[in-house]
Amino acid sequence: MRYTGPSCRLCRREGTKLFLKGTRCLTEKCAVERRGYAPGQHGQAGGGRPRKQSEYAKQLREKQKVKRMYGLSERQFRNAYEHASRLPGVKGTNLLLALETRLDNLVYRMGFATSRKAARQLVMHGHVQVNGRRLDIPSAQVVIGQEVRVDPSSRELLSVKLAKESAGRGAPMSWLSVDMDNAAGRITELPVREAIPVNAQEQLIVELYSK
Repeated sequence: MRYTGPSCRLCRREGTKLFLKGTRCLTEKCAVERRGYAPGQHGQAGGGRPRKQSEYAKQLREKQKVKRMYGLSERQFRNAYEHASRLPGVKGTNLLLALETRLDNLVYRMGFATSRKAARQLVMHGHVQVNGRRLDIPSAQVVIGQEVRVDPSSRELLSVKLAKESAGRGAPMSWLSVDMDNAAGRITELPVREAIPVNAQEQLIVELYSK
């Protein structure tokens, strides 16, 4: 079941920014900046000193953090891992590649939505095309060379315009080619791990699922 509570609570629980609320996460209003401790009555227990965690707890927290960052359910995340584990190469890197090349994530990375949640809604409501055809499946995998484009009739949506005008998102990923004027982009190459801006220890996730 997908989490439907306050987004900022998840960031505080994981102790890091998951960028679930778009540009708000880059301002002083960010809950992690204002209250950098876990939610709940025990969040500040121990004077802010981190409690010692077992190896299993570390692995579980890392999985939860990445799963929540990409907005996936437990089943979706496990399916992504199982797919990645069958591919040649490093399993952890393959997992991140599978998550990064999801259609909803690419709409977010290209700057057409301020968050992955907003990107997922944009896709589900039929506002996104892949190679000229509407595709409303957020989990669809996009491959090198395919064009991801906001439908021409949807470019004037307020959410799209605000995302494009946002100054805080920075330059697009080095492995993406983006035409902001036409709200279109492509994957030019599969990124190496260092080109994926995700603060995660994906090897811990591999260890968790390998038990």
